[in-house]
Amino acid sequence: MSIYKLLMPQMGEGVIEATIISWLKNEGDNISEDETILEVATDKVDTEIQSPVSGTVQKINFSKDEIVPVGQVLALIETDDIAQNETIIEVIEEENATIEIEQDSSSPTPDLSTKTIKKQLTPLVRNIAKKENITAVELDKIQGTGANQKITKRDLLKYIEDRKVEKPKQAISVDNSKYIFSTAGDEIQKMDRMRKLIAQHMVDSKRIAPHVTSVVETDMTNLVKWRNRIKTSFQAKHNQKITYTPIFIDAVVKALKDFPLVNSSVDGDSIIVRKPINIGIATALPNGNLIVPVIKNADLLNLEGLTKSVNDLIGRARENKLKPDEIQGGTFTITNLGSMGNIIGTPIINQPQVAILAVGLIEKKPAVLETEFGDVIAIRNKMYLSLSYDHRVVDGFLGGSFLKRISDYLENFDTNLNF
Repeated sequence: MSIYKLLMPQMGEGVIEATIISWLKNEGDNISEDETILEVATDKVDTEIQSPVSGTVQKINFSKDEIVPVGQVLALIETDDIAQNETIIEVIEEENATIEIEQDSSSPTPDLSTKTIKKQLTPLVRNIAKKENITAVELDKIQGTGANQKITKRDLLKYIEDRKVEKPKQAISVDNSKYIFSTAGDEIQKMDRMRKLIAQHMVDSKRIAPHVTSVVETDMTNLVKWRNRIKTSFQAKHNQKITYTPIFIDAVVKALKDFPLVNSSVDGDSIIVRKPINIGIATALPNGNLIVPVIKNADLLNLEGLTKSVNDLIGRARENKLKPDEIQGGTFTITNLGSMGNIIGTPIINQPQVAILAVGLIEKKPAVLETEFGDVIAIRNKMYLSLSYDHRVVDGFLGGSFLKRISDYLENFDTNLNF
């Protein structure tokens, strides 16, 4: 008889913790290999965790709604699986280690100089604190969001980021509730978990990145005619509906190859230029929330491959069937405002990326065309493209040039392409 330690798994790049939604097994219950034992939620997606062994659930370490860091022991399972014995008996001490930090008696804070400050820290958090020269006094002030109010990596990194920026005290202490007045008939709706996460993500993005937005108008006439001509044959041949989204992605991928700095992220005072081109597609869900599935290595796909990936990811996103890894690792995001009938917008950057493209409604407009016989007015299909970018990395010249290149690729699309 052996004990298997079920750990909180790594569920995508940058995911450091997850919230327990529900346990499907209780202590004392039998469980089969690959049977679901609990459901958890990461930043934007819910997922199930299966047991890799058969046995009996001996102990559950975390309750519903608790936030559990990656690597923590979720549960202990008693098993007879001898074949996996080496894995079962392995004790992973570092992930679960805790330390006590004792306040230095020479601390400049008088009211804490005689106290012992005790915090439970993982080795990862401890190493970051040491590297950033964060004192025990500072650690004691950080409100942990992990299990039992432990300080998570995210808590510490947020504290470090906030420490770099001096904020007016008034901005920190403002209580919005004192400015909100309700009247008879008002309906008060509590934000659900996903809406709260989206809200925090958007606030963080505006706080972290100085946003700049550039706009161009693109002539889509030739592309619209091409799509109208081939969409029936394309669906008959590939059993896929071709929308404009994969065409937008194709143009963005080409422009990112021309301007690779836009395909990057910021880490402190370093710029990480990403080698893979992973395109996120902002997708509205039936409940009104938003999710961003990611097409990995979009530069390796042709238009047919992009179409299949877009249709698959968006379809499963709206059915809440995405895997955690399918919303992680994006290097650039596209959001389609035209699907709501909007012509233009100023999107918020999807951190830690440095740019996001919004595509507006394609609509018929009168336009001036230059011909060999002089200028004429003609009806054209026009669309606005707006690019929001992080001015720490992308300046106006780079952002404007990149946006214009996307427009050029769309206007010069190969209309001889057949399927």
